[in-house]
Amino acid sequence: MNLQGASVLLAGASGGLGSALATELHDRGANLTLVARRPEPLDGLAVPGRRVALDLRTFEACNEAVDQAVANGGGLDVVINAVGVVAFGPVAELSVDAMEELFLTNTFVPIMLAKAALAGMTDGGAIVTISGVIAEQNLPGMAAYGASKAAVRSFDEALAREARRVGVRVVDARPPHTETGLADRPIEGTAPAMPDGLAPDMVARVICDGLEAKAKDLPSSAFE
Repeated sequence: MNLQGASVLLAGASGGLGSALATELHDRGANLTLVARRPEPLDGLAVPGRRVALDLRTFEACNEAVDQAVANGGGLDVVINAVGVVAFGPVAELSVDAMEELFLTNTFVPIMLAKAALAGMTDGGAIVTISGVIAEQNLPGMAAYGASKAAVRSFDEALAREARRVGVRVVDARPPHTETGLADRPIEGTAPAMPDGLAPDMVARVICDGLEAKAKDLPSSAFE
């Protein structure tokens, strides 16, 4: 796959990893449709592309994002989902509202966006979801967050088999802890002490390299 001229829908484009992906994709010549919940951070991105402020937590919004990308790029070659929230704390202390938000944003948004995208993607296209290393091994104090990401990894595993029938590749990316700033903005709880994480631009580069090399999976070891 050559990203030069490819129509790419990037969800979560204003986040720490999303903005790094936007820069990397632009440098490789992609035609970008940039989606985030609020318009102000989108306006601050230093790359060209169609900016679309949408809350993707409904299927209607996911459909709108796909429609915008198809109109902007004359088709849809790649979808990258960098949307995510995090919460910390023991399960006994975590609110049900936080649990629901974790699964709505981290699990249902990728599922709904993939469903919407498959109807409009070109043969040879790719869907990338970033589940993260925690989908490989969950941790105490992050159990619900880890479960929401492991659910995405499981979904990707089965979707990959379905999507290849129509020529679409599904890639689950599981980078180790990355310095995106997400841990500083939990929807609940306080982040534990963590070692220094990976640089977002390095993670973005590995993901784009994997896209161009037609990788079928990007486990945590791919980011070493």
